[in-house]
Amino acid sequence: MTSQIAWPGGRGADLPAHARRADVRISVLATDPLVASGLRALLHLTPGVEQVQEPADAEVTVAVADAGLPELLGHDVGKLVLVADDLRQNDLWTAIERGLVVLVSRSEATDRMRLLRAIRDAQEGRGDLPAEQLGVLLHGLKRLQENTLGPRKLTLGGFSEREAEVIRLLADGLDTAEIAEKLIYSERTVKNVLHTLLSRLGLRNRAHAVAYALRNGVI
Repeated sequence: MTSQIAWPGGRGADLPAHARRADVRISVLATDPLVASGLRALLHLTPGVEQVQEPADAEVTVAVADAGLPELLGHDVGKLVLVADDLRQNDLWTAIERGLVVLVSRSEATDRMRLLRAIRDAQEGRGDLPAEQLGVLLHGLKRLQENTLGPRKLTLGGFSEREAEVIRLLADGLDTAEIAEKLIYSERTVKNVLHTLLSRLGLRNRAHAVAYALRNGVI
């Protein structure tokens, strides 16, 4: 079941043009049912925004983090706007794994315009984290590279240097024999590199591997 929502007053004439053009389906999650009801009421009657029951049916999920964030975000919710204060590093990583795009403080979330802007930013993929949380994230990525990925000769993109070399040449249209000649590998080595990459990342074929590498900035 869904409900169309608009700003109190009916037409949203006091909203900026980008807000009036909003066209997004959202779901609302919170560990406290009263908080969830309050957030839904805050967003009630907003032009162009549609509330849906299930995160799977939504483009953007707005979640309020209390205790039990992993349980609240029990699966990938797509694009996530998270309302939270003093987020612990483990919870930040959990939120990122579930699709975090924008993090909003509880005080900001009481402002409907700020919340709507966060929803639009998430819908359009514009990430927004407070400076302190961004610092935690960057430090965590550094530790991940040093302690986990680096020893396995992997980059943050999920490719080893050798895999990245092979996939770049594959994207240039070279076949197995030509890649082997270019990199001074055997053809068997090239095939093994590609097989390992496809298996580890769950990719279907070479074309899928090239597309994945492009999307993730590897090539």
